[in-house]
Amino acid sequence: MIAEAIRDLGFAGAREPLSGGPLSGGVSCDIWRIDLPSGPVCAKRALPKLRVAEDWFAPTNRIDLEAAYFRFVGGLQPGAVPGVLGYHPALGVLVTRYLPPATHTVWKEELKNGVVRTDLIMKLAALLRRVHDRSHGNAPLKAQFYKPDLIFSLRLSPYFLATANVHSDMEAELSGLVRQFQDNCHWLVHGDFSPKNILFGPDAPVVLDAECANFGDAAFDVAFCITHLFLKAVWMPQYTSAYREAFDVFAASYFANHRDAELEARAARYLAGLMLARIDGKSPVEYISDTADKDAVRAFARAHLATPASRLGDMADSWFRQWADRSERGAAS
Repeated sequence: MIAEAIRDLGFAGAREPLSGGPLSGGVSCDIWRIDLPSGPVCAKRALPKLRVAEDWFAPTNRIDLEAAYFRFVGGLQPGAVPGVLGYHPALGVLVTRYLPPATHTVWKEELKNGVVRTDLIMKLAALLRRVHDRSHGNAPLKAQFYKPDLIFSLRLSPYFLATANVHSDMEAELSGLVRQFQDNCHWLVHGDFSPKNILFGPDAPVVLDAECANFGDAAFDVAFCITHLFLKAVWMPQYTSAYREAFDVFAASYFANHRDAELEARAARYLAGLMLARIDGKSPVEYISDTADKDAVRAFARAHLATPASRLGDMADSWFRQWADRSERGAAS
């Protein structure tokens, strides 16, 4: 299907042989590097069934929204997303510029090694805020991106409602997060603003994988990213101070020009729900496997679902202190 799309889009002739190889594409899509005479390109096709343990299906036309998101964000800030070279809607294949690993590293890999490039994190948060600000209240953009059934099947149900099936005593709080999102659909959101979907180039970040793009709550994007910075401290507690620094820079940059207390409070509530979901929802993080570590995340998340914080910094203070203390005890033993 990808080869057919490449030929239909005019990148190669009908009989011209194609070469390349698969790229790591997470759980939701097939991604290939296709080597053309003019240079490599990246070709992506959404999967109808996601590669997770539980059954999780989603419409493949979600890649329409990824193509549209890349075009909108690329128009706001060239280079902030992969350049769109072609799109085959009938086959659901998106072709973009290929960004080589030698010059563009996955942010998740940098975090794994305790590397924190504050200048790029600052630019990343500023980019996210710019997308949110420029899309807020934009009626034509909302008409293009507002697909409530899609965001429900991709995010709200598998994260919050699936987690409520495991934590039935938290059903009201987790269902409340779904309603909170649905009541605040005023911004263009990426929906999967995770370190695995962000490349750090020499001078600027590049945001990938916008299959979940939709009109929704900006606070969800903020919380989705911060969730991963929090959980990295469980994975690599020796770098807890680096993850705290990454959080501080991201939050300060996002809220630099406009401190929105209501948005921040919603983000804090999402953060608690997402942390619990990344342990017990349909898409648990693969790097937290120890039972005691999972229980620590559960305890923190449940406590903040029951008694929501209004400031992200307050959650960060207690969370990172906990893992810094564990790291120090481990180093001393």
